[in-house]
Amino acid sequence: MRILVSIDDTDNFTTKGIKGTGDLAKNIARAIKSNGWGNSSRITRHQLLLHEDIPYTSHNSSMCFEAEIDPQYLQAVIDFSVQHLETESEPEADPGLCVIIPDRLADPVRLIDYGYRAKREVLDKNDAYVLASELGIHLSEHGGTGQGVIGAMAGAGLRLGGNDGSFKDKHKVGEPGTILTAAELCALAGVDGIRSLDGALLGGDATVVVGNMVKSILSEGQAVIPVQPLETGEQAPVWQTCSKQQIHLLQRISQ
Repeated sequence: MRILVSIDDTDNFTTKGIKGTGDLAKNIARAIKSNGWGNSSRITRHQLLLHEDIPYTSHNSSMCFEAEIDPQYLQAVIDFSVQHLETESEPEADPGLCVIIPDRLADPVRLIDYGYRAKREVLDKNDAYVLASELGIHLSEHGGTGQGVIGAMAGAGLRLGGNDGSFKDKHKVGEPGTILTAAELCALAGVDGIRSLDGALLGGDATVVVGNMVKSILSEGQAVIPVQPLETGEQAPVWQTCSKQQIHLLQRISQ
């Protein structure tokens, strides 16, 4: 059984960066494997709206991962996630949990649309609960105001849509300035492709210069590394991997 697990709002202003939402998502993903419930994919970070009416610590982002589990362990995964959020989220946090089974969604477009609305609008958690009930989604709050349910469900919708989110960890593919072909970079990073900022997929022999930090994003359901052109004066184009800051900006403006 394929599931998506999404969480949000687990830290606070004084402890941000010490034990963040991504760390708790990673712990849940590891527990799925260590307990023999199934296997998990990499975690994606989904940037939501930054607005004065939305309380957040630093970036207002949720974390989501996909897992393939034995159906008999679905409740065990939910129970562990609930317990982990309640015991490991920081004081004054407002954690939320969303677990979906994509194949059982009668209207997945509604969930995807909700995710994109959370990038543009200030949403109400009551609307999140109504939608979760109508779509048969597990949605629960585990402390504070429970506002994290909004971001948790938005993250699940955005991950399901396949065109939003940056993968949490960076790729170790060489020192900054290392020159690779796109095919070599794909192999070293374990990603599906290398794309320019306008969405074009690079050929395997394209030249790519490694930047200070190499990260991948979710695009068309695949993990791809975004690159930008370098002005070198050479006839053949040369590309460079985008910085973490550029990727975060891309995620803020994605619609």
